[in-house]
Amino acid sequence: MSTALIVDAEIERLIAAWQRDMRSVRRLADKTLEAYTRDLGQFLNFLGPHYGGQVTLAMLREMRPADIRAFMAVRRQNNGVEARSLARGLSAIKSFFRFLEREGVLATEALNIVRTPKAKKSLPKALTIGEAKATIEATDEMEDRPWVAARDMAVISLCYGAGLRISEALALSRVELEGPVLRITGKGGKTRMVPLIESVRASVEAYLKLCPFPLTPSQPLFRGVKGGVLSPRLIQKRMEQLRSALGLPPSATPHALRHSFATHLLGRGGDLRAIQELLGHASLSTTQIYTAVDTDRLLDAYRAAHPRG
Repeated sequence: MSTALIVDAEIERLIAAWQRDMRSVRRLADKTLEAYTRDLGQFLNFLGPHYGGQVTLAMLREMRPADIRAFMAVRRQNNGVEARSLARGLSAIKSFFRFLEREGVLATEALNIVRTPKAKKSLPKALTIGEAKATIEATDEMEDRPWVAARDMAVISLCYGAGLRISEALALSRVELEGPVLRITGKGGKTRMVPLIESVRASVEAYLKLCPFPLTPSQPLFRGVKGGVLSPRLIQKRMEQLRSALGLPPSATPHALRHSFATHLLGRGGDLRAIQELLGHASLSTTQIYTAVDTDRLLDAYRAAHPRG
């Protein structure tokens, strides 16, 4: 941990064992592990002065729900921490105590009683249809090398025209483009089928004709200028250039094109369940966020159709 902890040697040993478990058994990403470690450290450094001494196992056994709520209240009041961050912090603390219980060190009901703060679901910031089209069409104006311009246009077209995450677009191989639909493996290994509309296929084919590197059927399609697999950062930088050129807001990112795909489908009468499948959302509640994005369209339709509108 980056800051000194007010804990005894036994707690330090258990924290190290918990970190090893998260890294080797649970296989958490380094950044997640770092965030969890920081969150736990903040809690333990609150608990020490709160109880008036060094944190020990005996102190953890005496921990009450009120102690956890006090910690969360201090973070919210003094640091302005929002519900999403508080929820992540609570998740980290629970992870540590679940580990202690599995190891037979101690068990506590205090954490089971404390409710996780509910975070507001942030609305996706979609581009308008005109902005999305302009973003794709302006891509070739940002680059002097025709094959690079065609490459970036193809990737951006896949994000908007097929609703792909940037990582999904960059993982595509040539063999996956042979049929009328794309077989996409997304988050959590979930596989979905996405139709490939003609304009998007044309963008990809234009890139393939110009690409100077040989591509085997199973290799990722999109290449950097030295022939390696294309980095997502290069597409993000291209979107930054396009934002500047077109006067788009900072929220206009590659992922915003995926949001735009869903929002525009819904705006044209797309079925919510079908959009859920196209996006690869495990839960319909995630997809339902887009109904809030399209509220203006729904209200307009209501006013136009209702007899008292």
